[in-house]
Amino acid sequence: MELKKLFDNGITFKEFLYTDGDKENSEKARKVYDSIEFDEDIVNSIKNIDRRINIIVLAEIWCPDCIINVPVLGKMADINSNLHISIIKREGNEEVLQKYKEEGKVKIPTFIFFDENFNEIGYFIERPSIVKDVYKTSNQVEIILTTKKYRNGEYVTETAKDILSIIG
Repeated sequence: MELKKLFDNGITFKEFLYTDGDKENSEKARKVYDSIEFDEDIVNSIKNIDRRINIIVLAEIWCPDCIINVPVLGKMADINSNLHISIIKREGNEEVLQKYKEEGKVKIPTFIFFDENFNEIGYFIERPSIVKDVYKTSNQVEIILTTKKYRNGEYVTETAKDILSIIG
């Protein structure tokens, strides 16, 4: 299976946080990670995941959406060791990942969730649904305000909720 091979060849979340050659963005991602504090309900939901979940993450440290959302997944994996993350680059893997295109292209980050046998459970693409819903409106003021809040990490809990709704 090509996706299993991609998973086996990826890097860890910690390696992603300390990507060589891009100290500025690596530092931003570490700050997001350090600032994440989930409420008790989210933490308990994460702790209650009682089976292995393999997660292929398409991400690049320079990407603003990756800087926000990959640390959320990393924090979740630190809370529950059943979450196994493997991060790969989008470049060179687009052909295998055609199924996960939005608006004609593979976007980052994309998280693809699998059970222990690599049966797909679901996927998360780019941003939490609450942010995507605002972007679909024509209300420019709301879009600008939501973007600012999103870039400041104010929707990390929403990302966690979207992930939990996928992996149950």
